[in-house]
Amino acid sequence: MRALVVANPAATTTTGRVRDVLLGALASELKVDLAETTHRGHARELGRQALDDGVDVVVALGGDGTVNEVVNGLLAEGPGAHVPMLAVVPGGSTNVFSRALGRSRDPVEATGEILDSLRSGRTRRVSLGTASARGTSSAPVREPDPAVAAAAATADAAADPGWSAPRWFVFAAGMGFDADVISRVEAQRARGRRSTGALYVREATRAFVLGRERRRPAMTLTLPGEEDLDGLFLCLVSNVSPWTYLGARPVNPSPEASFDADLDVFALGRMGVLRMLHHSRQVLARRPDARGRGVHRRHDLPELTLTASRPQGWQLDGDHLGTATGLRVRSVPAALSVVV
Repeated sequence: MRALVVANPAATTTTGRVRDVLLGALASELKVDLAETTHRGHARELGRQALDDGVDVVVALGGDGTVNEVVNGLLAEGPGAHVPMLAVVPGGSTNVFSRALGRSRDPVEATGEILDSLRSGRTRRVSLGTASARGTSSAPVREPDPAVAAAAATADAAADPGWSAPRWFVFAAGMGFDADVISRVEAQRARGRRSTGALYVREATRAFVLGRERRRPAMTLTLPGEEDLDGLFLCLVSNVSPWTYLGARPVNPSPEASFDADLDVFALGRMGVLRMLHHSRQVLARRPDARGRGVHRRHDLPELTLTASRPQGWQLDGDHLGTATGLRVRSVPAALSVVV
């Protein structure tokens, strides 16, 4: 069996020692090649090359951003039996996708789990999502390569050229407040700050207290067979549960979300500080069940569309991608085979 290890040496918890231990363990049973990423979008290019080369399994060593890029490369031509399997070794600060698969948080233990799974043939197909944006900004967005864009062009995109080619996401998409918080955290990381739960909480508090979006919500959510939901300042689309983590603590706005179902939505309308604190406690509770005025939750949606009266930040898998005035999201069942 041929394996390609795509390692991001800049990921938060990825070290040379971890990489070497992983390679040594995998090489004992697989024919392994290593490729380390050198620039943004490189993991996507490597995933696409693995697809073209007929590799059997791609092992992503890095954070959720690395996993997202690899998946976008593997699915450049869409799902199918020809697509290599994906295995994930956690190397970032949060590792939502890896944890959703039940993988150990320790990368060395996770490597042993992957080998055990490959020996016994433990794989599963998981649902994923795609997102197309409209009215995108000139912010530094990861552009799909020409082959991906050509393969991803749909009838909808052809009929409405204002929408970008779809991009894959593995666990979450979002527009509004959550993307703004991610943007703030990324700016702090660019200044040398380490990504921690405390940093996210601080930036989220600042964005909510000082920001204008929750006072003048700009977004509308359109769902099949329902009236539009207006006046939203946050909309999270989840493919797994929990949505993310603050350290070891799960943040769970959509507890029913699952790889075996379509997408879940958690959206918030205009609210003050006290009510936001109340709903924050709800999604952090041991048995999360956020409800109340201004809270909108939906389960198992095949598609949805967000529009905004002014540009809003948007994100996929925790990566800020600039601003847009629309986001079209779709579920793709059984899109990818993963090693569990």
